Amino acid sequence: MPIINMKIYVLDNKLTPLPIGSVGELYIGGVGLARGYLNRPDLTAEKFIANPFQSDVDKLQNKNARLYKTGDLVRWLPDGNLEYIGRNDFQVKIRGYRVELGEIESVLLSYEGIKQSAVLVKEHTDSDGVSTGNKYLVGYYVSDCKLDAVIVLNYLQARLPEYMIPN
Repeated sequence: MPIINMKIYVLDNKLTPLPIGSVGELYIGGVGLARGYLNRPDLTAEKFIANPFQSDVDKLQNKNARLYKTGDLVRWLPDGNLEYIGRNDFQVKIRGYRVELGEIESVLLSYEGIKQSAVLVKEHTDSDGVSTGNKYLVGYYVSDCKLDAVIVLNYLQARLPEYMIPN
């Protein structure tokens, strides 16, 4: 839950609020927001953005004009808490799509019996071991019991777009 006089948003890349359960980037606003990064106007401009949700009253009072773009990927839970998914620094581009590896790992972790997960990006190589530039995803998981990999794959396919499915 946010601190008093602070506001928390979970937004997509178009700054649209996301519904409960959807993964997006955490943005913070309110009276306790920092002015920016010390001696880093470039980083301040990148991370502190105009608040698209600023009310007309706040505009008149020159309040809540900015949001801080944290770089954290989170989702609202039904109980009102936030679940931390990972950093958006771990975004990769696969076949023209931006993919957040932490989101795939989170879906893997939601499968009953999976205790840990990791998703990595690999690159195809030619017969000489030289990268072809074609990237693909590989998913790993740890479980205390034997799981059917085909059923786990079907589970992922029901919850993720095709381009986010590990090979």
